[in-house]
Amino acid sequence: MAALIRPLGDLGRSMESSGTQLSGSMTDAADALGRLPLVGDAARGPFEDASGIGAGLVQAGRDQQALVGTVALVVGILVALVPIALIVRHWLLRRISFVRRASAARTLAATPGGTELLALRALSTRKPAALLAAHPDPVAAWRAGDPRVVRQLADLALRDAGVSGR
Repeated sequence: MAALIRPLGDLGRSMESSGTQLSGSMTDAADALGRLPLVGDAARGPFEDASGIGAGLVQAGRDQQALVGTVALVVGILVALVPIALIVRHWLLRRISFVRRASAARTLAATPGGTELLALRALSTRKPAALLAAHPDPVAAWRAGDPRVVRQLADLALRDAGVSGR
């Protein structure tokens, strides 16, 4: 981006420098002509006007540089904000999804039969090693309604949803 914006600033600096030189040269010429007898004051006027044009060119160069500085600042902010906004958006979407999942699991756990449903969810989604850590035959224990195993399986499902077990 700097390679695209820098030449615009260089143009403003060049305009300012040229205006300063023009203004100085015309002022010097006006002063020199002003010292001539008889025609000095009459000859001085156009050169003083040209000196004013040089001052206008100086101001235009400064304005150009200020505009380029503002454009560079805005472009720099946009270059930084776009990736930041994308990252925040991605994080926010994942966070919202997590909150929904956790809220649904927490709500399910509070309903009658919710613990059994969470245990069933664990049986259908968790790896066998995690299930076997709860009981050597977790399906049979769940079918039998073993409260300790059902609670352990429900806790596995709650942890998957980001909720700590009871």
